[in-house]
Amino acid sequence: MNKRNTQQRRHSIISLLNQQGEVSVEELSLRFETSEVTIRKDLATLEKTGLLLRRYGGAVAVPDEVTQQFSAKIAPNKLSIANAAAELIQDHNRIIIDSGSTTSGLIGELNSKRGLLVMTNSLALANSIHELENEPTLLMTGGTWDPHSESFQGQIAEQVLRSYNFDQLFIGADGIDLERGTTTFNELTGLSKVMAEVSREVIVMLESEKLGRRIPNLELPWGNISVLVSDDRLPNEAVESISKHGVRVILAPYAG
Repeated sequence: MNKRNTQQRRHSIISLLNQQGEVSVEELSLRFETSEVTIRKDLATLEKTGLLLRRYGGAVAVPDEVTQQFSAKIAPNKLSIANAAAELIQDHNRIIIDSGSTTSGLIGELNSKRGLLVMTNSLALANSIHELENEPTLLMTGGTWDPHSESFQGQIAEQVLRSYNFDQLFIGADGIDLERGTTTFNELTGLSKVMAEVSREVIVMLESEKLGRRIPNLELPWGNISVLVSDDRLPNEAVESISKHGVRVILAPYAG
């Protein structure tokens, strides 16, 4: 059974679960005319994405309070920024999505795009991209796992990146230095620089509240950045300062 049929079946499982509140492996196997092993794999995948809870012999709907926790996993303002950034992606683009909570908001917006090739250094993002119905080509950097950033870093990851060229890089940051560029708490900045080197356009996504944070590690200088996507609480003075570096600034509506 192909991936599209798998996605359709899993969507149907969730719809049925929302109607009944509980489903069994045997019931689903008969309904979808597939093996119980396949159904268990479906339930395992859906549980990982927070859409249900497995029980012996089947699954139950996620309690409302748990559902609210999952939906709140990405802050509304980060989703607003991600929505604005996603408008920059064209069909058939080759893009990199760096690990991060703001960049993760992009994944839900990718289903409307066609023919994408997506590289990431994040296992969580890779799993989410793999589940998209439009089936973008997915690449992983590999490398050394960094528990601080929950992503792959290091020379192997850099070598893999240099084997390709990309249209766009989508990357977050911990802070904005109006004179220098974007900053990070993570001392491992080598991969970010290589990502920027191999991308025609570099889009930084971050909230206005990160302006003025005193962080010593420069991640990307303004000269390496094409677009900054933030929210409309970014002061006009900051927008003017950043624009003078040749960076296009896009402000999404602030979502509290």
